[in-house]
Amino acid sequence: MATLMPTKKRPISSSSSASKKHHPHAEDPAAALANARHEFGEHGGVNMSIEASATFTVMEPETMRRMFSGELGPDRDFFIYSRHFNPTVLGLGRLMAAMEGTEAAYCTASGMSAVSSVLLQLCSAGGHVVASRTLYGGTHTLLAHFLPRTSNITTSFVDIRDHHAVDRAMLRGTTNVLYFETMSNPTLTVANVPELCRMAHDKGITVVVDNTFSPMVVSPARLGADVVLHSMSKFISGGADLIAGAVCGPASLVNSMMDTLQGSLMLLGPTMNPKVASELAGRLPHLGLRMKEHSNRALVYATRMRKAGLKVIYPGLEDHPDHATLKSMAIKEYGYGGLLCVDMETEERANRLMNLLQNCSQFGLMAVSLGYYETLMSCSGSSTSSELSQEEKELAGISPGLVRMSIGFNGTLEQKWSQFEKALSRMQDPKFVQ
Repeated sequence: MATLMPTKKRPISSSSSASKKHHPHAEDPAAALANARHEFGEHGGVNMSIEASATFTVMEPETMRRMFSGELGPDRDFFIYSRHFNPTVLGLGRLMAAMEGTEAAYCTASGMSAVSSVLLQLCSAGGHVVASRTLYGGTHTLLAHFLPRTSNITTSFVDIRDHHAVDRAMLRGTTNVLYFETMSNPTLTVANVPELCRMAHDKGITVVVDNTFSPMVVSPARLGADVVLHSMSKFISGGADLIAGAVCGPASLVNSMMDTLQGSLMLLGPTMNPKVASELAGRLPHLGLRMKEHSNRALVYATRMRKAGLKVIYPGLEDHPDHATLKSMAIKEYGYGGLLCVDMETEERANRLMNLLQNCSQFGLMAVSLGYYETLMSCSGSSTSSELSQEEKELAGISPGLVRMSIGFNGTLEQKWSQFEKALSRMQDPKFVQ
């Protein structure tokens, strides 16, 4: 097998926490980021350089053969082609590995490319996945429709809270992957990461966790997960201006994904632009500060919305069924995450509320995605979860009027709350007609 980065050598994205099993909360992700190797620019700049080259020269002909054989690679600053490895993207990968407490990380062109590449690497034709039935619509569709058609990889969808059902669905010697989101999209169900990892590992099954909704808040790898995925387009970016993803996990897995003969990343080529990598590397240092404010405002607003009579779903509220689970896993300083849901029961009422919040009071914007500095709102059943059938939505707990809100931090807290109250008063006024 031709491996560009043999695992016996220094891993491609080593961090101070490599190869260690961590006690929960043993290392703050922000501290881990600060301890990671700082990449200076080519001429001593405080920021790492953007390596825009697609291809790289060698000084001696023999060097190219040694690179393609795997003898020389990025761990020794030998680069071939930016679809393989790029110095700027590699630098971002090291930061992501440090943040999530994994040996290695590889950054991709999108969150979905990270998801699909990992599943295709871990599952061969005829493989089997056990997954939460409440997932981002694109991931659900990949598992339910695309992979069965193209690769005969099948998925058993389960209630991730029902550990007996999860255990029954996982078949020793048959199931390749247990897949779930730390906080489910959009219903904010919280997975018990340590217990699910224990169950899966007892049967020799790899655990893959999408941590897009809860960077900094929860560190799945430090709780036992094998692979952690991110859509970096969301909270990590923070600007709603970039599309990117990341695979964080063992060096052996990342190296296998970059294998020239069998690697899903190498052969499918979801390459991150180095300019995007540079942008994201500059935003990671203040991700912790942003997550604290996202979470703080989400908790305040959820509490006040509940008092105003709205049906609110937020795992930071003590009556949320998974509050204790999240509290046991979360790193206290970062709160309970920046997303909440308001269940308006019908799509018509959901649309009316969002219309007032955007066009009457300027509380937020009607848009998909999350992690932006402005509050973003969408009716999940008719947008990001629209790929699911009606039965699948009902099983996932997605009501027709479920409004997902990614709480921003623009403006002052009280200023934005007064805007919410203005819209709500119009919503409740029987004289108001749109």
